Amino acid sequence: MDGDFKRFWAGQTVSAVGTQVTAVALPLTAALTLDAGAAGVSAIATATYLPSAALPLLAGHWLERRRKRGVMIATDVVRAAAVAVVPIAWAFGELTLPLLVGVAFLVGAASVVFDIASFAYLPDFVPEHDLPGANRALQGSSTAAQVGGPGISGLLVQLLGPAVALLVDAVSYLVSAIGIGTARRAEPAPQATDDRPGLWEGVRQLKVSPFLRSLTAHAALYNASAQILVVNLVVLAVKERGLSAGGYGVALSAGGAGAFVGAMLGLRLARRLGYGRAFGTSLVLSTGLPLLLAFLPGRGLQYGVLLGAVQFLAGIGLGSANVLSVTIRQLLIPRTALARSNGAYRTFTFGVLPVGAAIGGVLGSTFSTTTAVAVGTIGIALSALPMFVREVRTLETPVPTASVGR
Repeated sequence: MDGDFKRFWAGQTVSAVGTQVTAVALPLTAALTLDAGAAGVSAIATATYLPSAALPLLAGHWLERRRKRGVMIATDVVRAAAVAVVPIAWAFGELTLPLLVGVAFLVGAASVVFDIASFAYLPDFVPEHDLPGANRALQGSSTAAQVGGPGISGLLVQLLGPAVALLVDAVSYLVSAIGIGTARRAEPAPQATDDRPGLWEGVRQLKVSPFLRSLTAHAALYNASAQILVVNLVVLAVKERGLSAGGYGVALSAGGAGAFVGAMLGLRLARRLGYGRAFGTSLVLSTGLPLLLAFLPGRGLQYGVLLGAVQFLAGIGLGSANVLSVTIRQLLIPRTALARSNGAYRTFTFGVLPVGAAIGGVLGSTFSTTTAVAVGTIGIALSALPMFVREVRTLETPVPTASVGR
């Protein structure tokens, strides 16, 4: 990998660490500073992912014929400014749950645009033969951030308070913008074509490929169920099982450590088993082991150790599956339809996140957080079923083809 990619990679790594800090600190700000329960945490999670319900399809269509680098820099600046509002409001005694919900919504919207642009930008930024390795590097740093981010966040929350801890994320987005902006390689102009694909062209790209159809169904159910789990797990662990904020962060970091191991092994597993079977093997860990979370015994440190162990093993499968998923989609989808198709993919797979978060809040408030955690893990397990159909299991190596394009 050349210097341009390394700078881009470094910026993304720092931003990923900051994002992990926010993922932990924002709900903890609501739970500890504002004394919010499952409903409050659910409101923040719902607002974070609400833009994914419709914006990805529109953003992907808009980005397809535009240069991506400038858009990514602008959305990083927007995210930095939005997150910085939280510690400022806290310092002036104006921090409220509606403000946190508003910040979560704005950051979520900017993240949608950034992620779609980044997905389409990378295949033009690195040669095709380097694409799997680039995805492994980015996924590896992302999962490494999952190792350090929650632990760092938990410590920052204990030392500085959850609101001030969010300053780390604001700075990280600015570092990401600098890393993207310092690339010397010119971004290729979007390919000009005679046809004018419609808004739903990205959806069509997903429909014509058996693998992409199954992957979309899996990811949608997994993400919705994971939100039901996450919204309630923070309340179950910190408020009901007596785990400290730092201990909760460390337990989540174990999942990141496992995901880093999985990201490093994913492509090796694909070379040995084929992409389809490697994906299925990864899902046995990432969707099966979370079923244990509702039945973990103990309190405090004991509970934290068991939670961390499950997170680590499930994370190995998740990290491997993530690398394979991104690489397969970038290779199977025509280059001229990457942004549009990723927008459609995110509409289906991220659009369910606010629904899952809202359901999680209702389940946790109506029944119990333990019951809600169990429901979430059952949904995660069921999400693996579409990936075990024959067309998916037998995929050896994804080959770019014009047959799925116009």
